[in-house]
Amino acid sequence: MARIVVVESVSLDGVAQAPGRPDEDTRGGFGHGGWAGPYADGTAMAKMGEGMARTTAMLFGRRTYEDFFGYWPKQTDGNPFTPVLDNATKHVASRTLEEPLPWRNSVLLAGEAADSAAVLKKELDGDVVVLGSLELVRTLAAAGLVDEYLLLIHPILLGTGKRLFPDGGPSGGLRLVDSTTSTTGVVIATYRP
Repeated sequence: MARIVVVESVSLDGVAQAPGRPDEDTRGGFGHGGWAGPYADGTAMAKMGEGMARTTAMLFGRRTYEDFFGYWPKQTDGNPFTPVLDNATKHVASRTLEEPLPWRNSVLLAGEAADSAAVLKKELDGDVVVLGSLELVRTLAAAGLVDEYLLLIHPILLGTGKRLFPDGGPSGGLRLVDSTTSTTGVVIATYRP
């Protein structure tokens, strides 16, 4: 049986929208895109590399899948993420995409995202990692399907933007199972329900 592991960069006030680039996601007039970049360091990269090494498969929402496909396959700088992302099976939850998906090793999930994710958990072994994909993460959390959160909590307050855990979302306790602090003050914390 697989575990669903959510990996998210969040600000101290819980915003997870557009950590990577200024133009990543400007919905709602969000103007802080790329906010996580200045905090990248070797500690965070090493921790992410450890998690990627345990990845059996990836699970994406449509928007994040398309964004990643537009960027990662073109990276040839020897980073550790491109080979994992290219070679991993990428399961994509979407109501608008159609087969065949453009990124190799990509599979379009049929039906409702939570139902399909529950089947993946039963059929696969290892970690099924969700990167970004806020709407999908919210759906999985509401269905009780998230087994672990790996949060990179950045020492920045954004004030606006889509939060990982919105008002009215599921409630419940989490247990801290690991934490590391980067040289730039990012707390890399692993939580399990």
